[in-house]
Amino acid sequence: MGIFSRFTDIVNSNINSLLDKAEDPEKMVRLIIQEMEDTLVEVRSASAKTLASKKEIVAQISKYESDASDWAAKAELALSKDREDLARAALQEKKKCAEAAETLKKELGIVEEQISKLQDEISQLQEKLADAKARQKTIIMRQKTASSRLEVKRTLDSSKVDNAMGRFEQYERKIDDLESQVDAYDLGKKTLNDEFAELEAGDKIDEELAALKAKMKGGDKKPSKAKE
Repeated sequence: MGIFSRFTDIVNSNINSLLDKAEDPEKMVRLIIQEMEDTLVEVRSASAKTLASKKEIVAQISKYESDASDWAAKAELALSKDREDLARAALQEKKKCAEAAETLKKELGIVEEQISKLQDEISQLQEKLADAKARQKTIIMRQKTASSRLEVKRTLDSSKVDNAMGRFEQYERKIDDLESQVDAYDLGKKTLNDEFAELEAGDKIDEELAALKAKMKGGDKKPSKAKE
């Protein structure tokens, strides 16, 4: 049993509704397209058979009309030969042919109506099929995108990311420890610049000390009193 049981089910169906209810939209749209294609083959086959029937009916009508014309001509010939009995018989045959042609014309009208409906159905079905195929690409793309996003969400929500960040922090702490060890190893060691800076600082202190001594010596010397 397919998704659609009749052609009208396909034409009147709401594809969006079917896809919304489907657990697997991608699989559902494939089934819908397959069902439509199968139905389209059946409708085209029926249309071809109906067209063949139409050609056959048209040919039969043409033959009956031709036969009717022949019997009319024979009726005239019989009358021209004073054979009224033959003329009457010919006219009877003409009538039968004409009636058969009229019956077939009525049948032809029904067949042509069927052909018109089949053509409309094929057109509607082709539109539905084209729409389904166009949506198939979009649906597949949307499903793949949604699946990828879902996988990313699951990864972010899992402990994997936290564990990875924890390892990064652990590595950073190890690097900090190594850098601290390097700084501690160099601690207390004087660089060449440090040595020169100390020399310069020592010279300045000596200069200040000499200046201070000179100042103090100058202060110890008291001026003598003038004689009266």
